[in-house]
Amino acid sequence: MAAEPVAVKICGLTREQDVSAAVAAGARYLGFVFFPRSPRHLSHEAAAALAAEVPPGVAKVALTVDAEDRALDALLAQVPVDLLQLHGKESPTRVAEIKARTGLPVMKAVGVAEARDLAALDAYQDVADQILLDAKPSHAGELPGGNGLSFDWTLIEGRQWSKPWMLAGGLTPANVARAIALTGARQVDVSSGVESAPGQKDADRMTRFIAAAHG
Repeated sequence: MAAEPVAVKICGLTREQDVSAAVAAGARYLGFVFFPRSPRHLSHEAAAALAAEVPPGVAKVALTVDAEDRALDALLAQVPVDLLQLHGKESPTRVAEIKARTGLPVMKAVGVAEARDLAALDAYQDVADQILLDAKPSHAGELPGGNGLSFDWTLIEGRQWSKPWMLAGGLTPANVARAIALTGARQVDVSSGVESAPGQKDADRMTRFIAAAHG
């Protein structure tokens, strides 16, 4: 039996035409950002309108950063999502709290710059439904994701975890096939690597990215 194609998440969508193009290209996950410092940040109203355009079978992901309960409640009251992506400094205990409070599956992002950063994955595997491995920001002022940075993929070459995991950070149409071949990733996440400007996706780049990921 042939292996399932690598699942692609397009993150940081802000426009209806980009949602349509990502779906047409074959994206399995669409990410909406709720973090005011990000150029891809959406209001709840804008996100709800975009989510309404997503067909069944494509997962709607809400990216939050150290969100408090009240903020999560307000978000989920207006925006129908299938998965929460926690991209801040949430502890394993906080991840478990959010999962219990919302009743939604949770994907925890872990920043990687060197081998010792991988130790954090062990604790999160016990509480998160999925893990996202992203490049750790190189400067304190940078966003927690979407910076176009990659990490040394050889750090996770041959590694496996008990929960599904997704590779992120600096992926582009030109390097995603190599990243998959090296790491064995079955899920990949892209944001700035398929943009013409921050928050504005390029339909051709998304199509080429997904085609390259599918090999």
